[in-house]
Amino acid sequence: MGANYLSNPAIFLIDTLSSFYILAVLLRFLLQWVGGDFYNPISQFLVKITHPPLRFLRRHIPAIGKLDTASIILLLSLQMGSDGIILLLKGIQFSFAALILLSLNELISLMMNVFIFAIFARAILSWINTGNFGAAANLIHSLTEPVLSVCRRLIPDLGGVDLSPLAALMGLQLAKMLILPPLQELISLVG
Repeated sequence: MGANYLSNPAIFLIDTLSSFYILAVLLRFLLQWVGGDFYNPISQFLVKITHPPLRFLRRHIPAIGKLDTASIILLLSLQMGSDGIILLLKGIQFSFAALILLSLNELISLMMNVFIFAIFARAILSWINTGNFGAAANLIHSLTEPVLSVCRRLIPDLGGVDLSPLAALMGLQLAKMLILPPLQELISLVG
């Protein structure tokens, strides 16, 4: 029964709980960045669960323009803490530089996945009655509109058919393919 008996459940709990909280901080950061509605009940939930550490960090770390650097520092710290503990529980040795790169890789991947899933959700919600999903639909619209508006400017009007979600999904997937593998290669080199 050894160490794996207790380390696997601990890894599961740490990974699950930290992933949910990191997602909440990332969503708050992104919604603030795109100017989402903070009176929305979902936004209020995100603000309440992420406010204590951000309030402390914002006292010491100023924002740079529209960029909330305190949220970025919190995201990176939480991801590094989670990854570091999980790697230690797995018995994997790592350098601090590798931990930073691994955490950056995971945060970039998470951010791209948030946009991908939000665009899918927006497309699906556009086909059905969004009356039951008002709060969520408004946030999804706020989150995806900056990405989709760029795609709409690049794609000509095709007679009422909006291909911007397809273009955005392809662009995000291509970005994942171009950005993440070199970063993963760098992690293995720094290791």
